[in-house]
Amino acid sequence: MNLKPLLLSAAMMALSANALAAVSGADAARLGADLTPMGAEKAGNAAGTIPAWTGGITTPVAGFKAGGHYPDPFPSEKAKFEITGANMAQYAANLTPGQQALLKKYPTWKMKVYPTQRSAGYPKAIYDATKANATRVNLVSGGNGFTGASVGVPFPIPKTGVEPIWNHIVAYRGDTFDVNTTQVAVTREGDYTPVRFEYSYDFHYNNLKKSEAQREKNKVTNFMQTVTAPARLAGQILLVHEYADQIANPRSAWTYNPGQRRVRLAPNVAYDNPGVAADGLRTNDDFTLFNGATDRYDWKLVGKKEIYVPYNSYRLNSAKLKVADLVRPGHINPEHARYELHRVWVVDATLKSGTSHIYQRRTFYIDEDSWNILAVDKYDARGQLWRVAEQHSQQFYDIPGIGPGVEVHHDLQSGRFLAMGMTNEESTVYVRTNRSASDFSPSSLRGAGTR
Repeated sequence: MNLKPLLLSAAMMALSANALAAVSGADAARLGADLTPMGAEKAGNAAGTIPAWTGGITTPVAGFKAGGHYPDPFPSEKAKFEITGANMAQYAANLTPGQQALLKKYPTWKMKVYPTQRSAGYPKAIYDATKANATRVNLVSGGNGFTGASVGVPFPIPKTGVEPIWNHIVAYRGDTFDVNTTQVAVTREGDYTPVRFEYSYDFHYNNLKKSEAQREKNKVTNFMQTVTAPARLAGQILLVHEYADQIANPRSAWTYNPGQRRVRLAPNVAYDNPGVAADGLRTNDDFTLFNGATDRYDWKLVGKKEIYVPYNSYRLNSAKLKVADLVRPGHINPEHARYELHRVWVVDATLKSGTSHIYQRRTFYIDEDSWNILAVDKYDARGQLWRVAEQHSQQFYDIPGIGPGVEVHHDLQSGRFLAMGMTNEESTVYVRTNRSASDFSPSSLRGAGTR
């Protein structure tokens, strides 16, 4: 794959997930020096196609209104070139196997490549905590969680494959907020029924509005998902409590069914059980490209690579477009997607012997500037590439931080795809809220389902 060598010794590469993860003070001192405060390489690349990081976009751009859609900071930029099935060999060194498979399968798919903008930027409190975390955060046994931090990136200088995954899981996306989105499971012919969701998040890890005493110990987030349309699904609610040390506190989940008016424990909301209303096109742990427990895989930190990834996808999330403008047979409308060349961490996950999952192997491509997973290649039990997912992210400059936009999961075998996180037809996009722990308790579900 022509991987860029890691900043790791052979001994470090051999460390298991059981090893301590903290780095030396000398290594931590690099954060904010030759590394960004988040752990990325501050310098651009030798070819000049990736610029140096200069702080990102951390203040709202002209025209932004709190809660509303995010104006494009780069409205006049044009694509430098387009990658298609016909010319992809020219760019293969900077494409994932999944991207190449999509270009081969769909003659109508293309990737419009724009100038690289290192727009990721975060609050100073996140930077300060990240530097402190570098020397004090450790993985728990087996790598299924971590201890030693409640704010910041836990592993800004990763040594093992599971560490960038945890950086992604707890990435800063704000404090307590609501998001409304639309999801479509698209047939080979391009047909779909929109499913609308209301999401509520109450982060404890990385919550800059809560004091240490107000944050529940070990809690990452309280998450509530409510289906509001179509009518046959409306009123279904999923509540999840997620934790950092999943040995001490495994995920807890509950569901509310409006027909039965019952709240039930939902231990199956994990791993490879089907996602809500996804028509079998994603698993529970596919949400945001990966979430939940890490214990069914062996994680290998492969290295860094320069890849064309979805980035600064403001046009795809524009209020000027409708859901119908984004959906095409086989894929989203490529005219509205934006790709840029970025350095990503490559992490390979292989299913452990004695465990089960529909994906035998997964390869993750993780943005060095934000620790968000931007692309995943997923393989079946035969070792064949089966599904390909991409996260068309954008910088939410009022938070500030990189957040998910339109999330797309392709099934290469069926020719179908799932598109999630579309906010185009929503009147509000990201709304800060004030909620208490009782709002995310199982007893609150019945009342929420009958609003």
